[in-house]
Amino acid sequence: MAKKVVTDLDLKGKTVLVRADFNVPMKDGEITNDNRIVQALPTIEYIMEQGGKVVLFSHLGKVKEESDKEKLTLKPVATRLSEKLNKDVTFVPETRGDKLESAIKSLEEGDVLLFENTRFEDLDGKKESKNEPELGKYWASLGDVFVNDAFGTAHREHASNVGVASNLDSAAGFLMEKEIKFIGGVVENPDKPLVAILGGAKVSDKIDVIESLLNVADKILIGGGMAYTFLKAQGKEIGKSLLEEEKIDFAKDLLDRAGDKIYLPVDAKCAKEFSNDAEITEVSVDEMPEDQQGLDIGPKTVEAFKQELEGANTVVWNGPMGVFEFSNFAKGTIGVCEAIAELKDATTIIGGGDSAAAAMELGFEDDFTHISTGGGASLEYLEGKTLPGIKSIANK
Repeated sequence: MAKKVVTDLDLKGKTVLVRADFNVPMKDGEITNDNRIVQALPTIEYIMEQGGKVVLFSHLGKVKEESDKEKLTLKPVATRLSEKLNKDVTFVPETRGDKLESAIKSLEEGDVLLFENTRFEDLDGKKESKNEPELGKYWASLGDVFVNDAFGTAHREHASNVGVASNLDSAAGFLMEKEIKFIGGVVENPDKPLVAILGGAKVSDKIDVIESLLNVADKILIGGGMAYTFLKAQGKEIGKSLLEEEKIDFAKDLLDRAGDKIYLPVDAKCAKEFSNDAEITEVSVDEMPEDQQGLDIGPKTVEAFKQELEGANTVVWNGPMGVFEFSNFAKGTIGVCEAIAELKDATTIIGGGDSAAAAMELGFEDDFTHISTGGGASLEYLEGKTLPGIKSIANK
């Protein structure tokens, strides 16, 4: 069932509550990456153009004690948003009460207001995170319609998404609509052939994703630390590489069921120490030194993966190919990034998390069809799970 989108709503003169995902990385009170703010702009600008009054809210980090409030305020987000919109954004340092209600009532068409971190409500019994009914009802009372544009929290049943949506006419924002189309589309109705590339440290983090993609993907290319558990399952010696002993049987079973769908690394970059400055040994996965650990896929694997990507109509990538934060062990991730970016006729999707960060850090942001803003949400969506934040949005 298709979900309502912001374009389905009559916004003129309405107070439009918008759940955005402004959970941006901060250091010493400064925003270090504003991608999530940038991704929210199309929805905000559309509502402004339609004559709506925009009331934004979001969480930021985990608020566990009173002292967390100072470093987790959304005030820097309001400042950055003002710069991006080239318009004053009213910031209300409250999550409820007369001050907030009065500020909202005084808004005019095209105005924008951001109120304080929704997780401040968690200091008194986790009211936001546990979706306290009264809190969702209260926030819903502040507006006329609700637009959920926070895919990053779609896998959580919180008062600020599910709670508000259960009390108000709701729709997806443009970012949420894209996530449903691209990430949801991979699992539900991909344009085949579909090639999935999975990396990251642990098999245990991706079990359900692999199981889900096995049903729809034509090929699954596996790199990163998780590849060594699969190589061990094939009977190979992996030296001191990352290994999840308890997942070897699962890996064996998966390889048996997958037939020729799963592709593993053929070579690796190894080192004796977990350090960017460690001496690198490039070896076949059949000849890994017993005193070394694999920290990146090797050049032959990059080339092999590149060949397997040829002819794909849809590619989804989740998880780096090695320890990409070490520049000397980032070449596998860069190589795969380049190979996907060069596929001009394919729909190319990065499923959030570390791979999204890597692509943006490496300058490939504009070379992909879609880069997801959700880490955990993307993973759970790729697993085929129903996400409460999406389920709660009204159907067309």
